[in-house]
Amino acid sequence: MNSIITHLLVYIQYLEKELSTLLLFISKNIPLRQWQFEDSNSPKYHKLKIDKLPRILKFEQQDYRFLLAYYQERYQKELKPVKRQLGKDIPTDTCCPRCQAPHQYLYDNNGGNGQFQCKVCKQTFVTGENVRKPITLACPHCGHTLTPKKDRKHFRVHKCVNKKCSYYLQHLKKLPKDLPVKDRHQYKLHYIYREFTLDFFAMDLLSLPKRASSFKFRKQSAHIMGLALTYHVNLGLSLRRTAQALKEVHNVQISHTQVAYYAQTASVVIKPFVDQYDYQPSTQIAADETYVKVRGLNGYVWFIMDIISRSILGYQVSDNRGVGPCILAMRQSFAKFKTFPGKALRFVADGYSAYPLAAQQFSLHENKSFDVTPVIGLSNDDPVSRKFRPFKQRVER
Repeated sequence: MNSIITHLLVYIQYLEKELSTLLLFISKNIPLRQWQFEDSNSPKYHKLKIDKLPRILKFEQQDYRFLLAYYQERYQKELKPVKRQLGKDIPTDTCCPRCQAPHQYLYDNNGGNGQFQCKVCKQTFVTGENVRKPITLACPHCGHTLTPKKDRKHFRVHKCVNKKCSYYLQHLKKLPKDLPVKDRHQYKLHYIYREFTLDFFAMDLLSLPKRASSFKFRKQSAHIMGLALTYHVNLGLSLRRTAQALKEVHNVQISHTQVAYYAQTASVVIKPFVDQYDYQPSTQIAADETYVKVRGLNGYVWFIMDIISRSILGYQVSDNRGVGPCILAMRQSFAKFKTFPGKALRFVADGYSAYPLAAQQFSLHENKSFDVTPVIGLSNDDPVSRKFRPFKQRVER
């Protein structure tokens, strides 16, 4: 019997060696299509790709006299006014809204239809237009200004339309050679960015649930409430099974709706304690999200945990996997810091693009700059994932 087992083990090792040799031969000599073309460029993987964040150009009021002096200092010559052709005069009361340059330094930008361009600061404007935009988004690859293309419920889609952009040219080369031109729209070729129109930083994080019961018991008592919470929260029974257990075990007649009210009342007391407790967090935190199914509907739970103490610093339950719930959970966790650590903060998350986008929103709205360390996939294919995989596994477990 032992000799047969030994023979089988030797034969299995031989087959494993032959399979390894065969796979090595195939990978070197047979040009498979899936190895020639990068599958991550497929439309199925667009939502999982992480692009660079756009360049944010904040509007700054300038003085044309300072710019003229700078031009003369740098190029050793004066910036001369615009030479106009006959019939191309600009109204004398027109000036640049950004640097206040007079009409002598303004171009007629569209043939007398009201659009002008300043020769000093290069600002394009229309007479009477307010150019004090809070920010201007530019492509991180070519510097071209992003063009708004679509308006959605909570965000606006901006797109780089520059045909000479390196991002566009690089992804254009990755397309299959036999792909018809009409099917190119299935692939992401241009750089795209979502600008959120909903202010997630103005939302109240300490709101309490509605329809909560009071502690003035009429028919029941605090003991009955404790039993209901024990079955429903500690043992994980549903509302109806909790009511059934109270009736059969303790002979207490109570509806499942009242059990829900008890749970909401307990959350009114517990939530402020959990949210405002002094956790004294460290500078190493990890974030993760997962989906849950409640009453047949899919939802998402977000957790941000202190890696050292394993305390849950921020949490959020949402019906979507967007950036909004991510920002709210991060706001909860950052509120625990007495002094925000800034770049000293080690924020470990997966490769989902919501985390770097949320980090950019914190830099814009609250001037909190920190880096997100992404741990990509399930295998350690890069040095960053190999180093910080244990951090990510803490919050996953």
